[in-house]
Amino acid sequence: MKLTTMTQITVDGVVQANGHATPDELAAGFERDGWAMGVFADDTGDLITETYRRADAFLFGRRTYEMFEQSWGTDERMREHPIGVALNSAPKYVVSNSLTAPTWNPTTILSGDVAAAIASLKAAPGGELQVHGSTMLIRWLLANEFIDELTLLTVPVVLGQGARLFPEDGRDVALELLQSHSDTRGVTVQVYRPAGRPVYRPNRPR
Repeated sequence: MKLTTMTQITVDGVVQANGHATPDELAAGFERDGWAMGVFADDTGDLITETYRRADAFLFGRRTYEMFEQSWGTDERMREHPIGVALNSAPKYVVSNSLTAPTWNPTTILSGDVAAAIASLKAAPGGELQVHGSTMLIRWLLANEFIDELTLLTVPVVLGQGARLFPEDGRDVALELLQSHSDTRGVTVQVYRPAGRPVYRPNRPR
């Protein structure tokens, strides 16, 4: 399977609480949640829905898995949405050493040698193994060269606070742009393919 990611992100790279902040996030002082709610034009909303619908399986970090289970997995109105139908019917894999008894079926926990488990999933027949949310997992997957395509939905806002997708001190990765367009509300959709290490050409004084 091809491993793909889709991430809603601000211009300054924030991915935290695009919908609603958790009580822990609010207690920590993060109050700029909901920045992606209602900002997508219809064509981008349709793109998001169709992306979920074409998934053969989903891969999550624990926190995102639990948030999705509490919404798409339990809210009947959300379960009936095409995204909810896709999430509830497809196999779900969650990377966690603490989750032991998942109740959102069908779910498989990946622990121990996670790299070997993900390599095995990628080698399996099928279309797409998709990652949504799961910031820490995406960082790890990118650093370990597991991601085949990375889609960023960039919302035209500078948030000024919050967790960012890419760490300040992390792995450097060159990206090849495969697709790009903007919707009528200014959201840009960019699809990238990781392309090894960047080439640096510093112009330093001798």
